[in-house]
Amino acid sequence: METQHYKALVTKLPLLKAEIGKVIVGQHEAIDEVLITLLAGGHCLLEGVPGLAKTLLVKTMADALAMSFKRVQFTPDLMPGDIIGTEVLEEDHQTGKKFFQFNRGPIFANVVLADEINRTPPKTQAALLEAMQEYRVTYNGQDYPLPRPFMIIATQNPIEQAGTYPLPEAQLDRFLLYIRLGYPSEQEELSVLRQTTGTARPVLQTILSDQEVIDLQTLTRQVHIGDELLTMVNRLVRSSRPADTSVAFVKQWGEWGAGPRAGQALILCAKARAVLNGRFSVIPEDIRTLAYPVLRHRIALNFRAEAEGVTTDKLITELLK
Repeated sequence: METQHYKALVTKLPLLKAEIGKVIVGQHEAIDEVLITLLAGGHCLLEGVPGLAKTLLVKTMADALAMSFKRVQFTPDLMPGDIIGTEVLEEDHQTGKKFFQFNRGPIFANVVLADEINRTPPKTQAALLEAMQEYRVTYNGQDYPLPRPFMIIATQNPIEQAGTYPLPEAQLDRFLLYIRLGYPSEQEELSVLRQTTGTARPVLQTILSDQEVIDLQTLTRQVHIGDELLTMVNRLVRSSRPADTSVAFVKQWGEWGAGPRAGQALILCAKARAVLNGRFSVIPEDIRTLAYPVLRHRIALNFRAEAEGVTTDKLITELLK
């Protein structure tokens, strides 16, 4: 019965993609990567210039999943309490006694959009760290569990870097995937203009419940991956470290490489991509495709690489060869 249940859930994933496609034109790779993050039970960082429907993509996915959604606009004056919540003084009308009541912030939702996360200071960015790793928040010594499934999707703008606070490496590493959105093709952009400037608005259907998402996350971890692919992931991650590798271009361009969490992330995401494509075992293409969004924020390049115009994606391409 359990196997039949899982197979029925997997057949719903193409329907989910189709439902998101009613609103989001193109961006198929980004949609896949956001859904892979969801199936793997992680969080992702979306980067793209303004107007590429980053916010709309996240809101549409939450609507098609019947999951609670909150959006937090990150600004320089945002405080940790604005995300987590604060205690307020309340009065019991029957006894007249006063007490402190914890008012939950927007972090207590299934899908939290941290919009323009790099516009807020590190103190506020750090408020997300415990939530992302522990799936709970602590306030005044009291633990408050977050709803499950729980997913943070942060966005950042690659331009307009004035007044921004780059994310610390510890926080970047907690994002399972670093997803980059590009401009749409000519035909896709034409479709966007046609669909979004009239009166018609697509009506979304709910495809998966929150419990079904949790079941799919359980299934993802059960997907088979062979020892040879585990070895491939391990070699790829270890080869990205200038101190541990004999690869000349890594020593030439790399400042530091990916840690063990990168290997875990790559395996989990490869399993999630297999589920998304209706498979129950990982293939080499899963690893090659996801190496970029998994590793690009976990590898740092030196000044020489920047001077020569080398990007982390180019380094990953060379490593995959």
